[in-house]
Amino acid sequence: MTIRLFDRRQDPRGRRILITGASGTIGRSLGERLTRAGAHVVGLDLHPTGDEPFTVLPCDLTDDTGTATAVAEALDTLGGLDVLVNNAGIGGPAPAEYAPGDEVRRQLEINLLGTWRTTAACVDALVAARGRVVMVASRMAVMQLPLAAAYGASKRAMVAYADALRLELGTHVTVSCVYPSAVRSPIHDSTRAAGLSLDGMSVYEPLDGVVDTVERAALAVRARRDLPTTRKGAVEFFLARHLPALTDRIVRNTLAKRAAAGSFDDAPLAAGVAARHRSTP
Repeated sequence: MTIRLFDRRQDPRGRRILITGASGTIGRSLGERLTRAGAHVVGLDLHPTGDEPFTVLPCDLTDDTGTATAVAEALDTLGGLDVLVNNAGIGGPAPAEYAPGDEVRRQLEINLLGTWRTTAACVDALVAARGRVVMVASRMAVMQLPLAAAYGASKRAMVAYADALRLELGTHVTVSCVYPSAVRSPIHDSTRAAGLSLDGMSVYEPLDGVVDTVERAALAVRARRDLPTTRKGAVEFFLARHLPALTDRIVRNTLAKRAAAGSFDDAPLAAGVAARHRSTP
């Protein structure tokens, strides 16, 4: 049987890996899997639980000095760095029609600038090791969903940052972006509480598939630039990149059906969307 080069993985044993958002749903599962495989894993998280099966250091990614200090401690613990997985991220309700407030700034600060801060603090170690950066982006980086403008904007900007990083460090460091759809996790709680659940707009995918794709991005012998996490995700990624008017139409029609069904009647943040659809002939 022929093994494609993209499917071949480096031996994880002894690989030095740093994961942000390491106590969350994806980060913890990834760190546990890599640790079991023999990798040396250190995580960063705002609120470590203390029972992770690998070392997790407390770190506020919105703090310039705190992030640099935590990364330095992690690199000292690891003795260098082969792979950085930028996994930390938050979501929340943020309709595009309203002026940006604290919720929007919080998502941009963590999802984009937190990634930027962490990566910048790791650059020297990654260059020295000819290492790799893996960005856990989102399907919404290429195909925006309504009522969540901040999340989509932050993830699209994260990919733009990855593109710039790839151009600047590409002689020594590879950069891959992973595009999950939606995984059941607390990241959706605030959106659901605001009555803006993604249910009906997005299909949840298994956690194991996302973790396997991130692991593949981290360990592939030959780095891939972009990795959707499912076959459906690969189709959505292709359509969003090459036929954006079609994906816009699909999302608009789905939104119209949800509005007609009264899905947003009790959601103040979606009042404008609901009213405009009621007044559309």
